Amino acid sequence: MSQTLSLVITGLGWFGALIGLVAYAMVSKGRWAPNSLPFQTANLTATSTLFLVAAVEGVWPSVFANVAWMVIGAQALMVMAKARRTGREHVTRVQVAPREPAAEPVVAAAPAVLR
Repeated sequence: MSQTLSLVITGLGWFGALIGLVAYAMVSKGRWAPNSLPFQTANLTATSTLFLVAAVEGVWPSVFANVAWMVIGAQALMVMAKARRTGREHVTRVQVAPREPAAEPVVAAAPAVLR
């Protein structure tokens, strides 16, 4: 492989890693929902570039993981597109039922010590 092509592949790898980290950070900070279009698109972009690098370098466990990641991302985008076509609004946040307050702890009275 030529040095120029190797640099391009390495650059794509860094780009994919950066996009994946940004997507993870945005979800972790609550700025993007896990099932939002920006998150899913960033994930698919990241995994596609990381797949390419792993395939060129022959890192087969990473190739396999990235193929699985791409299938999951593509499936998520298809579900989102289908929901949009059918007019259903895609859920952007997970709804969590409110928690009931914890019951007061029961403390047993200590036995009196006789003198």
